[in-house]
Amino acid sequence: MKTNRSCILTLGAVLAALSALPAAAKLPEPSAEAKAKAAEAAARTAWANKVADYKLCQSMDRVAARYRADRKSAGAEAKPATPTPACADPGPFVPPAQ
Repeated sequence: MKTNRSCILTLGAVLAALSALPAAAKLPEPSAEAKAKAAEAAARTAWANKVADYKLCQSMDRVAARYRADRKSAGAEAKPATPTPACADPGPFVPPAQ
């Protein structure tokens, strides 16, 4: 019985390896249009990440301002330990030049 089990496991491993071979085949080079679309998609994603970072920065600034105002009204002053840079607006999306 033990021999049959190991034989089945070995056969399964061989079949799995053989089924992965077509996935290792080399794909053709993408066309210039496909490359341009991919570049624009990457640029749009990078811009969207910058916009999200900008909105997060604004949100954190509002929370910090509210915290400092609450501490000031309680009679204690809260100063930031380290100065933080201002939030940088990424502006509108500009597609990359081709």
